[in-house]
Amino acid sequence: MPYIVICRLNQIAESAVLHGAREVVSLLAENQDFHRPAVIDHNRHLKLGLNDIAEARPGLTEPGEAHVDRLVRFAQGWDQRAPLVIHCWLGISRSPAAALITALTLEPDQDEMALAERLRAASPFVTPNPRLVEIGDGMLGRNGRLIRAVKAIGRGADAFEGGRICLAVRPGDDVPAATPDLSGRKDKSKG
Repeated sequence: MPYIVICRLNQIAESAVLHGAREVVSLLAENQDFHRPAVIDHNRHLKLGLNDIAEARPGLTEPGEAHVDRLVRFAQGWDQRAPLVIHCWLGISRSPAAALITALTLEPDQDEMALAERLRAASPFVTPNPRLVEIGDGMLGRNGRLIRAVKAIGRGADAFEGGRICLAVRPGDDVPAATPDLSGRKDKSKG
């Protein structure tokens, strides 16, 4: 049951430890550096330097085909034995878009609308970066279906930052809680 953990920058270490992840994709501004958690294999840490913009702006790095190509190739190399952490600065735009692209790379026969709805069900706040979605749609031969699906779920609710969420790669797979209860206490609501 492979799944993707989507989070913001300040949650990557905790997310990797809680979910047993060994691989991570970072989507941050060019030259924005941070400490990679020790549990992440440095050979399986993809850093994509791009800004969270949908169109070219002076002084900023627009998401491009080279970024998506690297993401697709990295996803194809993921062994799926442990979750994959995908993060950006706030966990709202770039990382959710990258998670959609990753899921479609690995499970290309799934329905784009159902995938987008799973993402929306996981978080009311995500608004996948439209430029990444557009490029991913084209590179993966989705013929506009991913673009339409993301538009159909609409803009996420306003938020200062996103929370950690889990997205199943395959339709119908269950995912664990984004923040598992590690206390060992039995949930009394489950009987």
